[in-house]
Amino acid sequence: MNKQKTIVYKISDNVKEEMIEYFQDKKREKKPPYSIFQADEADTVITLYESGKVMFQGVSADIDAQMWKQREIFLNGKPPVEKETKEKKKEKKDTTDYYFISSIGSDEVGTGDYFGPIIVTAAYVSRKDISFLENLGVRDSKKTTDEKIIEIAPDIIKRIPHVTIILNNKEYNKNYSKDINMNKIKAILHNKALYQLLNKDNFHYDMIVVDQFAKPFVYYNYLKGLPNVVKNLTFTTKAEDKCLSVACASIISRYLFLKEIKKLSNGLGIEILKGAGTKVDEVGKEIVSEFGKEKLQDIAKINFKNTDKILNNK
Repeated sequence: MNKQKTIVYKISDNVKEEMIEYFQDKKREKKPPYSIFQADEADTVITLYESGKVMFQGVSADIDAQMWKQREIFLNGKPPVEKETKEKKKEKKDTTDYYFISSIGSDEVGTGDYFGPIIVTAAYVSRKDISFLENLGVRDSKKTTDEKIIEIAPDIIKRIPHVTIILNNKEYNKNYSKDINMNKIKAILHNKALYQLLNKDNFHYDMIVVDQFAKPFVYYNYLKGLPNVVKNLTFTTKAEDKCLSVACASIISRYLFLKEIKKLSNGLGIEILKGAGTKVDEVGKEIVSEFGKEKLQDIAKINFKNTDKILNNK
C-alpha cells in the first residue's frame, strides 16, 4: 500500500492567485480555519492558507507539489521554501557521502509539465570529474536557471558518459492507464536508462543513486515482470543536491527538454509554456482553435486536468 505523504511550503502571491483560479471548481465545501480553500486533485488534498502556506497530502502529494514548485520557479526564479513537517522531523539524517565518490545517477524532467515529453537521463561521474563539474557550477541543479543550463549542458554532454530516454506524448498517452500511473512510467524509464548506461562500458562506481519518488519496494514492484531490472540502487531524497551524477542527469534532461519545448514552439508558431497552470490552459485553447483537439494527443499529457479545462473552456 502506498504511503501517504505530506509536503508543505510557502508560495508567492502570484502563484497563490494561480492556485486559487486553478482549484476554483475543485474546492471542498468546508475548509480549515485560516485557509483560503481545501481542494481535491486525484489522490491529493491541497490546502492553501491565507499566509501563503500550501499543504499537499496524499499518495501523489509529491507529484502535485512538484508541479506547483516548478510554477514558482518559472514565475519567480527560485523554488519555494519547504516547511519542515512532522514526517520530515521523523526522518533520520542521511550522512552518506554521495559527493566525493564515483557514481551513476538518474533523474527526470517533464512529469509535471502538460506539454513536452518526459525525459530521463542516467549519467556516470567519476572522482576525476568532480573538479571539472565544480568549475562549471554544477551542484544544486534544481536551482540552476534555464540560461545556465543552456550554457553548461553541452560541456557536460561532451565529457560525462550518459544515456537519455525520451518518452514522447503520443507514447505516454497510449501507455498511461489506471494500471500504469506516472510513478510506474518513471520507474520503467529510470530502469531503462540505467540498464543501457551500465551496458555501454565497464564503469567503476561506488553506488547507483536514484532520487526517491517511491519507496524502494514500490519502485521494484513497478518493474515486476520486466527483463533486465537494475538492482542494488541507493534511493535518497533531493539526490540532485547530494550526488553529482544525479545533478548531471538532471541538467542534461532539462537541457534536452528546453530544446524540445523550443522545437515544439517553432513548429506550431505558438509559444509553448512549461508547467501546468492556467496560462498553459490558454496556450492549449489556442492550439485547439488552430489545429484541432486531436493535436493535443501528440504534444500534451491528456490525463492532466488541463485537458478538461481546455476542451470545455473552463
